[in-house]
Amino acid sequence: MASKRDWLETGLMVLRQDGAPALTIERLCTELELTKGSFYHHFKGMAGFKTDLLAHYESEHTSRFIDAAESTGGPARARLARLLDLVLDDKDHSEGLEIAIRAWALQDAEVRALQERVDRLRVGYLRDLWRGFGGPVDDADPMAHLLYLVLIGAQQMVPPVRVGELRRVYDLTMRLAPHEHDEEDLG
Repeated sequence: MASKRDWLETGLMVLRQDGAPALTIERLCTELELTKGSFYHHFKGMAGFKTDLLAHYESEHTSRFIDAAESTGGPARARLARLLDLVLDDKDHSEGLEIAIRAWALQDAEVRALQERVDRLRVGYLRDLWRGFGGPVDDADPMAHLLYLVLIGAQQMVPPVRVGELRRVYDLTMRLAPHEHDEEDLG
């Protein structure tokens, strides 16, 4: 029997490969070689599955990265470097998933609400890290957006920007960062 997580990971895989219209109980059952009874053991229909899938996406593709970067501790630059490494190293696993979620968000209010929340959380975290560098306060929002838009834009290109090239773009972007102050000096 598959775990709830197995169903959700399979849902993300189907979404990444074939988009939201492919998310059906039949497709999920086929992918896991299980019956509908196994699906209903974990979920109350497709509406419940969708809600859980979106929460899983947010947890695995946003909160997990922020938590891991924060666990690094240290100055903001080190946490940002860790975050970039985590996100870029996961690119094979998440390739196409962001695009599929964003496309789905254009057609579904629940997915749109999730995407707005995830975008706010991600940009907010980047803003907080950028502020930790001690640069001009007026630069925090534009730089947080720049860092985020580089990733989103790189995924939208056909073909997507390769990880090595994306790392070079981020290295260039980080040259714009002021030298970080000790967090004690930030008061």
